[in-house]
Amino acid sequence: MKVTIKEFAVIMELKNNGVEFEIKDNDDTHRGDLRIGKATIEWCRGRTHTGRGVRKTWDEPIAWFEN
Repeated sequence: MKVTIKEFAVIMELKNNGVEFEIKDNDDTHRGDLRIGKATIEWCRGRTHTGRGVRKTWDEPIAWFEN
């Protein structure tokens, strides 16, 4: 996988908009975008726009990782 940050500031606290990662496979095919915010994590598959993806609260992925 290739992961790039769409916008980057050196040291930053996540605000309401968070940070967005662009995810591509090794063939450079766009898989989607991962937005990480203060309250939620959102996966936008393919060309899905932010706000229309699958949202999870922080508790859900933390519980998944800890199991």
